[in-house]
Amino acid sequence: MSLGVLNNISAIYAENNLNQTQAGLQNTLTQLSSGSRINSGADDAAGLSLANGLGANSAALTQSSTNAAEGVGLLQVADGALSQVTNLLNRAVTLATEASNGTLNAAQDSAANSEFQSILDEISNIGSTTTYNGQQVFGSAAGFQIFTGDGTKGGGFADTITLAALSSATVGDSTGSAGLTYTSGAGAATSTLTYAPVAANSVNLGADNLTSAANAQTALNDVYKSVQDVAAERGYTGAQINTLNAVSNVESTEQENVVSAQNSIQATDYASATSNLSKYEILSQTGISALAQANSTEQLVTKLLQ
Repeated sequence: MSLGVLNNISAIYAENNLNQTQAGLQNTLTQLSSGSRINSGADDAAGLSLANGLGANSAALTQSSTNAAEGVGLLQVADGALSQVTNLLNRAVTLATEASNGTLNAAQDSAANSEFQSILDEISNIGSTTTYNGQQVFGSAAGFQIFTGDGTKGGGFADTITLAALSSATVGDSTGSAGLTYTSGAGAATSTLTYAPVAANSVNLGADNLTSAANAQTALNDVYKSVQDVAAERGYTGAQINTLNAVSNVESTEQENVVSAQNSIQATDYASATSNLSKYEILSQTGISALAQANSTEQLVTKLLQ
């Protein structure tokens, strides 16, 4: 190998290696400081795409669990209202049973009927004033759609809950329903499951009164049927609460697993990163020393000119 100064090949080699070392050191420091192994598309393009997709899934699943919990809140409001209706109907049973006895005089029948009519008015009042987030719970034509999913086209579920109107004329009405619509495959097809509470005894209590023993006996029979209807509607409501609680639990579990998968792809492996940090720091020091040595070697040429 000839001795010359036109190109310092050793210095070029040392410089290139030092630049690569510095780039590796910078990348390692970025991983350590950010906690993420992938900080740009250049680090791992495929991994970044997958991690970002899983991040979107996680966000959707987190909100879906909240959506299901809000649906449970709505149904619990409805169940609480129906519980109060049951209490009122139990009092109406007492009044109708008392008025059916025939030992009451006209004034006493009138007093019993007055309270009975007040009970019916209160049932109608509960039906018209029970709201959730400013929306009427009973009798909403559109119902309430509880949406859950993981953000993908084929992973969406819509649970549509409809609670029938509640009044003295429709106590525990059977027209309430729930429809669960879900997409299958890539989202090209949808299926809907619809079911309703069984309440075949629906009667109009508004037409009843306790003005006579005969009327009271008719009212008593109607009120008893209404108690059964309200129980059926509460059973339907409770089933929907259990369904949404199960959905919320599934979404939470799925979100946990998605986050775990995202973490395994994206999170910095600190054991490996700290090992690389030590390696690059040593290479950086030796690279600088090698570059300095390569530059000083060229000075030997001046000895020939003396």
